[in-house]
Amino acid sequence: HVQLAESGGASVQPGDSLRLSCAASGRTVGVDIMGWFRRAPETEREFVAAIEASGRTYFAHSVKDRFAISRDYAKNTVYLQMNSLELKDTAVYYCAASSLGVGASLPDTYSYWGQGTQVTVSS
Repeated sequence: HVQLAESGGASVQPGDSLRLSCAASGRTVGVDIMGWFRRAPETEREFVAAIEASGRTYFAHSVKDRFAISRDYAKNTVYLQMNSLELKDTAVYYCAASSLGVGASLPDTYSYWGQGTQVTVSS
């Protein structure tokens, strides 16, 4: 099994930046894609960004010009750099890991999920 632990969530103002971290532990050898999803109150979980072991990245249209994803293979950690945060970015952000190499934007691709970290953007 793979355990995922997110950190970095906070309350910020519109226009601020924030970096989320997700540390993977356990049987991480087979992990290929690591991704971020989010769920705002009374909404469905939605894809945010993902990165394959190869380094290829994917982004939701709503964040692609503001967010960046990176991965430290030595630390088994993935980061989500969020810039120019907007009110609509308020959500619980979840890290996920998959041994599959396809379907980065699909929740069913991922076998492992973290507990989530709250990001609140308010003025």
